[in-house]
Amino acid sequence: MSQQQPQQQQHVHSNSSNSVTIPVSEVYWSLVDKADKKFSKIRDLPYYERHRYDTYFFKVFKVYTELWKFQQENRQKLVEAGLKRWEIGEIASRIAQLYYGQYMRTSERSYLSESYIFYEAIFTREYFREGLSQDLNLANKQLRFLARFLMVCLVLNKRETVHQLVTQLKLLLDECKRTFQETDFREWKLVVQEIVRFLKADTAFMNIRPLRYSLVLDPHPDSLPRASAAVTTRTLRLRNAVLSSYHNNEVKFSELTIDTFRMLQSLEWEPSGSFYQSSGTKMGASGPSRTNISQDIVDHTLPPNPQKVVLYRPSMTHLIAVIATVCEELPPDGVLLVYLSASGPTALSSLAGAETFPDAANKIVKDFQSHTISSDVISSIPLGSVTENQSVPTQMKVNGLSNNSCLQFGSRGNGGSKQNHVLGGRLCTFGDLLVRPLRLLFQKVRVTSTIPWRPLFLVIDSESSIAFEAISGAEKGEPAALLLSPRCSAPMGSNDSCRHSNGSLFTIFLTAPLQAFCILVGISSSEVDMGAFSNAEKLLSSSLNDWGLALAACDSLSPVWVQILGDPFLRRLLLRFIFCWAVLSLYAPTYSKTEFVPHCLPHLPENFTPKAAAIQTVVLQVAETFGAANKFIFSGVKTAES
Repeated sequence: MSQQQPQQQQHVHSNSSNSVTIPVSEVYWSLVDKADKKFSKIRDLPYYERHRYDTYFFKVFKVYTELWKFQQENRQKLVEAGLKRWEIGEIASRIAQLYYGQYMRTSERSYLSESYIFYEAIFTREYFREGLSQDLNLANKQLRFLARFLMVCLVLNKRETVHQLVTQLKLLLDECKRTFQETDFREWKLVVQEIVRFLKADTAFMNIRPLRYSLVLDPHPDSLPRASAAVTTRTLRLRNAVLSSYHNNEVKFSELTIDTFRMLQSLEWEPSGSFYQSSGTKMGASGPSRTNISQDIVDHTLPPNPQKVVLYRPSMTHLIAVIATVCEELPPDGVLLVYLSASGPTALSSLAGAETFPDAANKIVKDFQSHTISSDVISSIPLGSVTENQSVPTQMKVNGLSNNSCLQFGSRGNGGSKQNHVLGGRLCTFGDLLVRPLRLLFQKVRVTSTIPWRPLFLVIDSESSIAFEAISGAEKGEPAALLLSPRCSAPMGSNDSCRHSNGSLFTIFLTAPLQAFCILVGISSSEVDMGAFSNAEKLLSSSLNDWGLALAACDSLSPVWVQILGDPFLRRLLLRFIFCWAVLSLYAPTYSKTEFVPHCLPHLPENFTPKAAAIQTVVLQVAETFGAANKFIFSGVKTAES
């Protein structure tokens, strides 16, 4: 391990006047046992409540540092005593898991890079290959290792390495099915199908420019304009985000869906220049050096990445409890972003009566106020954790779907059949069910909590997003900012551009707006003119920056928006939302149809709506760059044809 190297202790006992040296192998296995016990305790801890678990994690890191150093210094003696190569790989894999887990808790890229270093070493040195064809347990270890390494490379955006690993995973699975019982690897076949489907959505076209905030392409945070002191005296910063998704049959790998994957990246800093240097890195015999990987780390003068919690299909009580817990940890200038992506009339299972929802919310609120939220409500198996006796990684299985006492979004069992819930004589949607406890939480906690409630920035990507309008104005304290998706999906020019194959168009607009524009008008990745795309990218970046300057200078802009304009991540989301709003409002198939148009609360001034000539001009210029102006209806500007 790279950053902590504790002093090696002398493994000698004093027995009366005689000194007895403990055999190296006994010292080693004692350290392994100690490390295993500590690892088993932290494996299932949640990825939020960072400060509660930081001390314990550093203790575990210390133990594994000592173990790793000891086996390096005594490798020959340990091998002579029977140490196997896969056992060395097991230690390296545990260290990589610890680093990845710490990245998920802190969002610090250095931990992600360290995880990659250990996984890459395991891969190039083939620690798990020896004896693999004779040992079913060892075959599963290799498969689990490849799945974990794939996840790290996906988040690091090392696309060429990802494809290399997918090929290795397929080959290994085929080899295992020939050597062992094919039924032992049935679930691994689903894992391969998942990653192949994921990569079909996460194409090179979607990654033409980094989804992360790049100082090469985006405005430096120090250059962002300050709002007028007459409007607000505060500048808030995005400190935490909760990202969750509930769609049926959505594109995902492990518990990371394509939508939360895109949002996760858009809320981090891109290492300056590293996207263009490292995304195509291919592993060789020796692999990339630690120095090269360390150069990917972001500028230390920048603020840290906002911390994020990624939840895959949590129960309602779990989701609300996580939001409450994260809010409690926010600093005074902090904003919590909550991103929820879900289908409309939600398929529900294991439902009790509607009266249980406010009861659950009331209990969470009460526990939160007394700081006694129970661990069984908020605990979860973290993304990427694996118990070693499982044939398939825990992260490949759906969490939070086994507690029948909790409300579940989505379908389970019966071949995915839907069971709809009726509330007040009408179909109950995702928004109906979630808004009620959220409103209770906002109203009660904001008034009675012992700490000030922090502002919330809600991004709702759902056909039932309109239900969340009830939150605006219901707050007793800080008002929330809401970006709400259209209620209906816009018809798109390409047949393969549906949500099930590519993710949500609204989320793509917020994370990769120009690609979303191309998808909407039917320009496929194979058809796009890269010269035109580059020109449109420059045009859009310049226009969004101009809109940001105009927003900061606008006296009629709501203080809710003014106070987040100094945060680069939230500012960029708002500006891209304005572009999305304008494009979908002016798109001919959805023109004047409100159900296809997103909206935000509080409302923006008139000169930032799709009716404004300045906004329409930008959409027109982008459309003309791609030769797609005839797909839009412009009322405030003249087109080349007119």
